[in-house]
Amino acid sequence: MPAPRPPRPHRVAVLVSEGAKPLDVGIPAQVFTARASMPYEVRVCGAAPGPVTGGDGLSYVVEHGLEALAWADIVFVPGYRFPDRDDPPAAVVAALGEAHARGARLAAISTGAFTLAATGLLDGRRATTHWHYTKALAARHPQVRVDENVLFVDEGSVLTSAGAASGIDLCLHILRGDLGVAASNHAARRLVAAPYRSGGQAQYVPRSVPEPLGERFAATREWALRRLGEPLTLEALAEHAAVSPRTFSRRFVEDTGYTPMQWVMRARIDVARELLERSQRGVEQIAADVGLGTGANLRLHFQRILGTTPSEYRRTFARGE
Repeated sequence: MPAPRPPRPHRVAVLVSEGAKPLDVGIPAQVFTARASMPYEVRVCGAAPGPVTGGDGLSYVVEHGLEALAWADIVFVPGYRFPDRDDPPAAVVAALGEAHARGARLAAISTGAFTLAATGLLDGRRATTHWHYTKALAARHPQVRVDENVLFVDEGSVLTSAGAASGIDLCLHILRGDLGVAASNHAARRLVAAPYRSGGQAQYVPRSVPEPLGERFAATREWALRRLGEPLTLEALAEHAAVSPRTFSRRFVEDTGYTPMQWVMRARIDVARELLERSQRGVEQIAADVGLGTGANLRLHFQRILGTTPSEYRRTFARGE
């Protein structure tokens, strides 16, 4: 009996436009670079093969033209200079629309959201971009529900992110959905990046936070992650941070986009996901390990947060989907 054929790698196209920002191009190209642990194939493309004048003093030579968008499962649209002034080429807009209609996901980094907005695919949907350009995006494309306060927005087949560094968060978010938490955490370690920042986290802290307080909150999150199997209350977290529960709650939401107990729950679900992917432990044991007590409790919160059951999640990643 012949051996089963390995699944086809996910196909990633990175679309380089005139004035493309170097970090915005490099992040998806590096995150999804082909390796044994990463079943992706990356093609960097432009409106046509050949040289492309980039931004910030760099230029590119791309091997592929817009035919790469017909090949790709995911198309990344990096940011570019003067998005509030320059319209993307009509051929690029048309090719993105055709790729989306064929089923490809489109993911914009920073001002790449202006190119996605030009396709009309963001109309009526939430989207974000670099904070400096959120008002310009809203003015230029009034049908888009621009959210200026988040790191990234996942609308299913179209995704947008804020400034360059949030492109890493978006890529890791996509990895978590495609390959699971273990693969995403492995990629984050390779990049020396935070393994998880929620899309709802603020692009920047809206008011000045004294540095020692910020350090205490980071330390408290690390402290909590090491104790997810134990009872964790708002009062215990605030006591560790040496502030009142009220102050802790307010500042925590500003920093992460979640209340402290929402963050704890999602951290527990993420650990449960990794255990489902990498171990054969039963649901009841995993629930106890992550501090959720019973399998019924784990199933309830798993369904609420992820829209699936622990058993189906395990079957999905056992199949390599």
